[in-house]
Amino acid sequence: MAVDVVSQIEIARARADVAAYACDPGNATEWYVNIKSVEWRTPKPPAVGTRVGFVATFLGRRLEYTYEVRELVPGERLVMSTDQGPFPMETTYAFDDARDGATRMTLRNRGEQSGFAKIAAPAMAAAMKRANAKDLKRLKEILETR
Repeated sequence: MAVDVVSQIEIARARADVAAYACDPGNATEWYVNIKSVEWRTPKPPAVGTRVGFVATFLGRRLEYTYEVRELVPGERLVMSTDQGPFPMETTYAFDDARDGATRMTLRNRGEQSGFAKIAAPAMAAAMKRANAKDLKRLKEILETR
């Protein structure tokens, strides 16, 4: 069973500002509640092929994984993926103009589980949806108060 979780939020900031902040993995520990550390495995700045290691906690488990940037269109879209562990994942950020100069950010996580993770897919999807909502709310708070 595949997991495909899509979350959106409107942020009262210009699209270029939102995208620049969100697409910089160095900012991930500020706005992702579950990400504990980030380690650049290739030189900055982010570009197609960039690899970034993350340590996170999710559903009470410590996770270590490396994302590789697959697509980057500044101000519009970022796609990263990992094929490590029992839950290979692809994360997509998309940015669109919203009313009054705001930005609509869409966060999509999708992946195909294997082993035990396959059984837990529905619970995992619900937990991801809750975590994404918290993360996007935190991102909005950060960007709208700066």
